[in-house]
Amino acid sequence: MNNNLNLDPLVEHSSRKKRVNSRRKGATFERELVTKLNKKFNTKEFSRTPGSGAFATTHKNLPESLRIHGDLITPAEFKFCIEAKNGYNVNIYDLFKKRSELINFITQAKRDATKAKRQWLLVYKKTRKKALIVSDMNQFPIESYIEVPHLGVSIYLLDDVLLLDNSYFLLYP
Repeated sequence: MNNNLNLDPLVEHSSRKKRVNSRRKGATFERELVTKLNKKFNTKEFSRTPGSGAFATTHKNLPESLRIHGDLITPAEFKFCIEAKNGYNVNIYDLFKKRSELINFITQAKRDATKAKRQWLLVYKKTRKKALIVSDMNQFPIESYIEVPHLGVSIYLLDDVLLLDNSYFLLYP
């Protein structure tokens, strides 16, 4: 009988946290968001940006008509440029910092929207939580939301925003 059986590799492996692939996690969230938006607007025009938003910065020499801004390609009549973030260790206190990931996400969403000549939306989802939309103050007529006046933003539940009439999302309602 062998009493020198080494169980350490089995024990270590089973107690290790599974490594999260953040790129895959972000891509999965973007695909889920695309599915929701295509269903809401009864279209197939929403899709992920090639390279997940990096396309605009890596293809600066393209003609303006071919440039893509944000994380999602949207229909021509859709008035928002969408930045999608999933995971990240963002919390409520980040709203009061001069520098935080959340502030950086908002800045990125605004910058991309300006380049696209559209309004901006940041869709953020923390793991195992409901997705939120961050946008300019009072963007949507929804009863339950959070105002952050010093940043000029409002925060809504994505599911509440998606219940609104499609005219709130179109350039030419």
